[in-house]
Amino acid sequence: MIKNDRWIIEQAQQGMIEPFEPHLVREVSLDGNGLTRRVVSYGLSSYGYDIRLSPAEFLVFRHVPGTVVNPKRFNPHNLEPVQLQSDEDGDYFVIPAHSYGLGVALERLQVPENITVICIGKSTYARIGLIANLTPAEAGWRGHLTLEFSNSSSADCRIYANEGVVQLLFLEGMPCAVSYETRRGKYQDQTERVTLAKV
Repeated sequence: MIKNDRWIIEQAQQGMIEPFEPHLVREVSLDGNGLTRRVVSYGLSSYGYDIRLSPAEFLVFRHVPGTVVNPKRFNPHNLEPVQLQSDEDGDYFVIPAHSYGLGVALERLQVPENITVICIGKSTYARIGLIANLTPAEAGWRGHLTLEFSNSSSADCRIYANEGVVQLLFLEGMPCAVSYETRRGKYQDQTERVTLAKV
């Protein structure tokens, strides 16, 4: 069963999502004097939670002639950092056309043992060709999600830091025999930095 806003609030009070925004935020105050800026929405929705992209780090794949990306022997030199930029629209990273980038969630998750979290893309980004390619956060997983994005458009795309980037859906199941925590999964306790492929 998919979990609703009331359940998400209850679990957030127990540390499931930190920091937690109990409302869907569509604009933020700029100066405390009534000046606001529209943002890609984040926070609580009816049956999900929109997490934000951290400004801490964003990496894109670059072409290194003669190399093949190998998930079993991942070479970090295939990635290059993207500079955080700012203007009147906010803080953002640029993902080049037909490129792939890795970011990290601002929020830290602590998934209950009877829940699996599915991450899906936001329509605001999907409509400009930016596709979120995300894996689930399994029962008992905790940390900052590494987020994967494909720019399928022929133009460079902005992706905004400190604003909504993907929605989390919380699915409840029967208690599992072995949780991610119990089996000591290799991606447990990710920090607010991009975590690279591991085998």
